[in-house]
Amino acid sequence: MKIDILGVRTQAQTFTAAIHQLLEWAKSSESHYVSTCPVYTIMQCTEHPSVMDAVNGASMATADGMPVVWMQRRLGMPAAERVYGPDVMLALCEAGLADGVSHYFLGSTPTVLARLEEHLTARFPSLRIAGSFAPHFAPPPTSHDPATASQLNESGADVIWVGLGSPKQDLWMATYRPHLKAPLLIGVGAAFELISESRRQAPRWIQRNGFEWLFRLGLEPRRLWRRYLIYNPRFMMAILRARRRS
Repeated sequence: MKIDILGVRTQAQTFTAAIHQLLEWAKSSESHYVSTCPVYTIMQCTEHPSVMDAVNGASMATADGMPVVWMQRRLGMPAAERVYGPDVMLALCEAGLADGVSHYFLGSTPTVLARLEEHLTARFPSLRIAGSFAPHFAPPPTSHDPATASQLNESGADVIWVGLGSPKQDLWMATYRPHLKAPLLIGVGAAFELISESRRQAPRWIQRNGFEWLFRLGLEPRRLWRRYLIYNPRFMMAILRARRRS
């Protein structure tokens, strides 16, 4: 069920249903990409038409943050659950083991990627890893790089996990999707750092109650203050304005 939140067509669903759909796409010959959407991504969509087009062009835009889930529930999908990047990554890696689904990791740094592969193979010894690549940090792409596309295609990956942060990863997927053979691309933000334990993750009770942003802000105030202290209030104000108009 699609739920419109400030113009972003989010998929309201249970976590189990999301993983089932993603596994089917990973095994198919179709082309899909998935955006995981916390509040920050939705607000970037409202400010930048190119980001809105990229996220709405995705086959699935998940509710990555609890405020987004709460809005989905208020707008007609009471069973909606959080479909959070790191959880999606672990669940899909496990779900695809029986079918030999292969995975490629793009983003972050070589050190984080090495630790990520170590953690994943320890948890899932039969996991098929097609490769990994830490690109140079640069502005979001406006056109694809043929060499990068060739490298990804030659890997034979079924799923390409894109950990470039939002909205860069959403723009990257929209740009590269037509040039890649992998059936499924999934943008997962900081999942590489969190799963590899390169960055601390909020306890589950904090996540469930919608205070993960406060936990992360406490860890990285200089990097994240703008994302949370400016965009979270803007999101609430935008929601209130939208409700008054409706």
